[in-house]
Amino acid sequence: MQQTEFLNTVLPLKDKVFRLAKRLLVSIDEAEDATQELFLKLWKNKSKLKNYSSVEAFAMTMTKNYCLDQLKAKRSNNLKLVHSNYKDNNISLERDIEVKDSVSKVHELIENLPEKQKLIIQLRDVENFEFEEIGKILDLQPTAVRVALSRARKTIRQQLIKQHNYGIS
Repeated sequence: MQQTEFLNTVLPLKDKVFRLAKRLLVSIDEAEDATQELFLKLWKNKSKLKNYSSVEAFAMTMTKNYCLDQLKAKRSNNLKLVHSNYKDNNISLERDIEVKDSVSKVHELIENLPEKQKLIIQLRDVENFEFEEIGKILDLQPTAVRVALSRARKTIRQQLIKQHNYGIS
């Protein structure tokens, strides 16, 4: 793979790689380091990239594995998903607080999901990957990805309904 071809193939993935690393590692500095490390590894192995049907899926798999290795090295199991900020200038202060509270609650509920469900929600609902791509990244069948995503969403929905109806956190 030539340098130009490499840059055209891999460079557009930098934001997705960074976002996934940031979701897993939480720290912006650590996510930047992980992104840089992954692109260095991709560069060193650029001749092998032709062998992969989806360079994007390969890069995301590398990102996931690298970040999980980093977390294990730190003996930290606290994976956090960080909301990308959404801002609507036409929102009232009261509504803004409600939205932030709801987003915070969803993040809290996602935090309590099993690790695989967290990753699937991140990859599908935030990064917009297809089920087949997620399956490649997580080494699962697309059907298993759909089932895990469905269960994760159902769990979150049930907890939100429970809180809304009863005011229980």
